Amino acid sequence: RVAVDVYGSLSLTGKGHHTDIAIIMGLAGNQPDTVDIDAIPAFIRDVEARGRLLLANGQHEVDFPADDGMRFRSDNLPLHENGMTIHAWAGEKEIYCKTYYSIGGGFIVDEEHFGKENANELQVPYPFKSAQEMLAYCKETGLSLSGMVMQNELALHSKKEIEDYFANVWQTMRACIDRGMNTEGVLPGPLRVPRRASALRRLLVASDKLS
Repeated sequence: RVAVDVYGSLSLTGKGHHTDIAIIMGLAGNQPDTVDIDAIPAFIRDVEARGRLLLANGQHEVDFPADDGMRFRSDNLPLHENGMTIHAWAGEKEIYCKTYYSIGGGFIVDEEHFGKENANELQVPYPFKSAQEMLAYCKETGLSLSGMVMQNELALHSKKEIEDYFANVWQTMRACIDRGMNTEGVLPGPLRVPRRASALRRLLVASDKLS
């Protein structure tokens, strides 16, 4: 059996932001950049109906009860307000417990490495930890912000890798925009927020004030 405790801010926004779905899909072995978005609803329905979850791309199947697999808690873990703990049991014995924190900017760190420098971190020509440091580099070198960031990226990846990555990001954004403009009804999730993009698009297209 596997269960996940979600804490603090991550818990309070969990249902509205689909944190629960993201965690389940991650446990199942999916990656954010390759998961089939259209297949997610059916996968989640199957997990909820059967109370079972396939882990790590189908390598293991475990109990994941609909009423107890995902537990949203109002209290905070000690290190950060966005925390979660994954538990695994064999019968009544807990055999695994791991805590992770979502620390912003898309970064996840486990409890053991929270706040610690990465000894294996690759060096970039313009390391920074604040906007003030970024602007200081720009003033010192004459580079624009984008130019400075590109120099850092080139220390980590080839130019083709960078271009391919951002082309994929742009295509993903385009697909998201197209989906929003061509889908009616309500947004996914329990809040039942009405979709507005499609109606606004029709209104703008019909307007005589297009520019």
